[in-house]
Amino acid sequence: MENTEHSAAMEHGADKRQSDTQKLLRECNAGIKMGISSIDEVMPSVEDDRLRRTLERSRQEHADLGDETHELLLECGGDTKDPHPIAKGMSWLTTNVKLQWGQSDKTVADIMTDGCNMGVKSLNGYLNEYSSADSHSQRIAKKLIDIEERMAEQMAAYL
Repeated sequence: MENTEHSAAMEHGADKRQSDTQKLLRECNAGIKMGISSIDEVMPSVEDDRLRRTLERSRQEHADLGDETHELLLECGGDTKDPHPIAKGMSWLTTNVKLQWGQSDKTVADIMTDGCNMGVKSLNGYLNEYSSADSHSQRIAKKLIDIEERMAEQMAAYL
């Protein structure tokens, strides 16, 4: 009887780990897509070449991590997730209103800093919520947090 209970507990733990891994990777994937979309949205308004290169590098880092995340999701039987339509719509609206008021590198940096900070906050919450996720997916989430924090720091020069 004890072996059966132990096996059931182990199976439940494995299911939770698999489920948390898929959920964390899905959230990372959605966040990456949101980041790329935000960068693409502000890029036409960027005037400074150094800022443009910084955003292009960050976009590429997001894309590369997105490819890795997508691959891992497929391997573990998960599917990708798009950003929530309301969140994406609000982001688009906020970005375009701010850019209409002032198309400057300062405005772009402000928008990107806010987005990075929201991403870091969300990702830390997902790391806590999906704490049973495997170590590889947790490393991906932490790498994405690092990308977002680094970009917010780089935006400070334009605020």
